Amino acid sequence: MSSSLNRRYRHGEWPQGAPWNEIIESLLQHTSVRSYLDKPLPEGTLHTLLAAAQSAATSSNLQAWSLLAIEDPARKARLAELAGNQAHIRQAPLFLVWLADLSRIDRQAQRQDIELGAPAYLDSLLVSSIDAALAAQNAVVALESLGLGSVYIGALRNNLAAVIDELQLPPLVFPVFGLCVGYADPTRQAAVKPRLPQQVVLHRETYGQPVEQQLVDDYDQHIAAFYREQGLSTPSWSQQAVERLRSIHTLNGREHISAVLKDQRFEQK
Repeated sequence: MSSSLNRRYRHGEWPQGAPWNEIIESLLQHTSVRSYLDKPLPEGTLHTLLAAAQSAATSSNLQAWSLLAIEDPARKARLAELAGNQAHIRQAPLFLVWLADLSRIDRQAQRQDIELGAPAYLDSLLVSSIDAALAAQNAVVALESLGLGSVYIGALRNNLAAVIDELQLPPLVFPVFGLCVGYADPTRQAAVKPRLPQQVVLHRETYGQPVEQQLVDDYDQHIAAFYREQGLSTPSWSQQAVERLRSIHTLNGREHISAVLKDQRFEQK
């Protein structure tokens, strides 16, 4: 327990008698995997991961998401190029695209001669996107329990219209993110990245930030030490986070998402 917490937070403070088990231990050991072995997944792995994903919570049992599994090297290469040219998309044996999907319900409505009004509103986009994210994280927990690794690919939204064309997505379907899946290369495995102290992200009863700055300053030192250990030259968390949101130029094409979503009939009213 203490070693896992030390890796995740870089300090050993923890309430005495706090509950703990092997599942929590596994969750705290999560890392993003960006280098994979050239090793196929066991037969049936995709179906196991999908069963775990479909066991996640879903709003009003709408199940407003779908999963697109990609193994074709040529298609992975094209998607990698559209998503910042990330080599691990090509390298991973399985690339999953998690879709917000209201088209299935729309098809049922058409069978019943009903025109859906709610998909035009932002909440429907949020519901389907959150459903997809919950399902994906269930799959990540499952795949890590099987000794596999993964990394989310948000850059799939950099060239959203081109990705939609590549995957032949119908209206009312939107790729929320991708996920590389495979066996991690043990010679290039990342360490557990420290997170912000719990006191920074936990609020009780009402929102407040009375001790935030000192804790963020401390965290900046922890994350800087982590990056040095990894041989990386990276700004502090506070600098990196501000720079990431500083201007639309850092969005790398994602500033056009709203317009593309409208073309997909997500009007976002």
